[in-house]
Amino acid sequence: MKTALTDEAARTDVLNRLRRAEGQLRGIQRMVEEGEDCLKIGHQFSAVRKALDSTYLRMTLCFLEQELETRMQPDESQKDDMDDMFKNLETMLARMR
Repeated sequence: MKTALTDEAARTDVLNRLRRAEGQLRGIQRMVEEGEDCLKIGHQFSAVRKALDSTYLRMTLCFLEQELETRMQPDESQKDDMDDMFKNLETMLARMR
């Protein structure tokens, strides 16, 4: 079974995050080409890795939320509870990095 992000806002968020990371990577390439200090380049690598990790976490949570809503079909009061649960889950998982 193929599963894609169907929520337009989630998909836009993930794509925007990826575009920012892509820009950061281009910046790193430029730094290497220009002979920039390795420590500064290392800092930028760290920033890109964190950005990609954050994007992966966001995409995974959006996917999980989407799949649960499809399978459980919660009513509006349950949906609010699920939204809170996912925000808390994202906060908890973000601290694992």
